[in-house]
Amino acid sequence: MDFSTRLIHWYDLNGRSLPWRDTRDPYHIWISEIILQQTRMDQGLSYYLRFMERFPDVFQLAAATEEQVLRIWQGLGYYSRARNLHRAAKEVAEHYGGSLPESSAELVRLRGIGPYTAAAIASMAFGEAVPAVDGNVYRVLSRIFAVDESIDTSRGKNLIRELAMNLIPDDRPGAFNQALMDFGSMVCRPSAPLCQSCMFQHECLARQRNSVGKYPVRSLKKTARERYFNYFLFRGTDHEGFPVFFVQQRTGNDIWKNMYEFPLLEATHAMPEEEVFRHPWWNTLGMHPGELLIIRPVVEQKHQLTHQTIHARFYQAEVNRHAMGVLQNHFEITRPDLFDDLPKPRLVDRLYRVVDFC
Repeated sequence: MDFSTRLIHWYDLNGRSLPWRDTRDPYHIWISEIILQQTRMDQGLSYYLRFMERFPDVFQLAAATEEQVLRIWQGLGYYSRARNLHRAAKEVAEHYGGSLPESSAELVRLRGIGPYTAAAIASMAFGEAVPAVDGNVYRVLSRIFAVDESIDTSRGKNLIRELAMNLIPDDRPGAFNQALMDFGSMVCRPSAPLCQSCMFQHECLARQRNSVGKYPVRSLKKTARERYFNYFLFRGTDHEGFPVFFVQQRTGNDIWKNMYEFPLLEATHAMPEEEVFRHPWWNTLGMHPGELLIIRPVVEQKHQLTHQTIHARFYQAEVNRHAMGVLQNHFEITRPDLFDDLPKPRLVDRLYRVVDFC
């Protein structure tokens, strides 16, 4: 029995039961693959179900606003995935009659669909024999075949892709790709792999060489960038006495593009509080920190992204009528009920939950 036959047999007996595996609908598979990029399966499943309930087909996704899509996506991170998914849905609705292209070569032309996602959709929905190579595949194949090239290099990636291409069967390519994913997650795990019960233990070159932990070979990891965010919730009341506060929408090619946050003073280092209130930022706003009544305690949070660590300090400040007028020249004013419906990063949502407007 060859490698792919044994692997698929294992998958038929042990593969995870997931809703997008009960269908060959390419839209369902597409949504699941985009959500599961950089996301744990247990977290991704709940988002998938919620997303499909809100946008059950490509036309309803295409008709939504970006803000509505980001709101459903909130908390998943890597928000460019949601923006690209939304734009691709519009393209599919407008130029493909609502049907996804059937080949990986055509799929990869859509925004946000790279070679892995294109291969996953094409193999699972349309039966194209093309390998979907992700982190699990790199790990499994590099261990079994002792691939010593770094998977951070083009040569290393191409070696693994060629191996997968030689192994994938024509009759069940979708099952093969899903089997490699599950086998990498459940048996050939990143840490503490189940080598003793692995059906490939006698063929695995990494195990024979007692070097399983070496694979996959990687270049040195990038050092996480340290960022220091000082957020201000400037709060007051409107003419009817209801609570209001100020927010801004992030722009540019940075994290959390088009999502909402509180007015932000970003620094290059962790500033003491007295330095924060002497910063030239206040001059650009046209106000003096003495106009603020700081609500104690000041909240601090650490937020970890893939290549960035954000150290956030969250100030709540009561502002008078004059300060509110000045702040309206720089930020949007909103109410708690309206802000609840705006897309915002998980960090901002966590900070917002400490606020008591009573």
